[in-house]
Amino acid sequence: MKKKIDLMLGILFAVATIIFILLFLTNDIFFHWAFERHHNILSWYIRPLFIIPMVIFAFKKSYTGIFASIFALFTSMFWFPAPASSNPLVIEFLAFERDYLKGTWTAPKIVMSLAVPLFFIMLLIAAWKRNWKWLIAVVIGAAVLKIIWSVVFSGEAGMSILKPALFGLIICIVGISYLYKKYKRTDKI
Repeated sequence: MKKKIDLMLGILFAVATIIFILLFLTNDIFFHWAFERHHNILSWYIRPLFIIPMVIFAFKKSYTGIFASIFALFTSMFWFPAPASSNPLVIEFLAFERDYLKGTWTAPKIVMSLAVPLFFIMLLIAAWKRNWKWLIAVVIGAAVLKIIWSVVFSGEAGMSILKPALFGLIICIVGISYLYKKYKRTDKI
């Protein structure tokens, strides 16, 4: 794909992601519709898997691939139907997340929420520069911080993300390790 087209499509996906986030945070009907589907924990397991294509596309320096992967990660929360029933801890944790997102946005909350774009920036820079140690450190750090944040701020309900977070972490480490071996063998990805 030509660089100019890649950049334009990448910008299109970045703008679509921003529009999705703004719609999600400002439209209560859409917010509640999406959150009902987010109770399906399949979305919890699939979301971390988008880190691997982000890394691959950062290696290839493809803006379209990077921002399409980010768009897919954010929208995957509502790809699955709302479950007929949910674990009480999942319900409690998502009630905490819903209240967090819909509550008052204070300066400390804004600063803490900036960890999400900071994660993407650090991940993409590490992958773009093919800094394997930094890449693994960013992925591990993000998973650990997500678990800590979840448990500290939502108590026992935060433990409901432990299995999906560890699953995602293991898959990401395996995927990045595979890419590292492939990169070292071929000197390119």
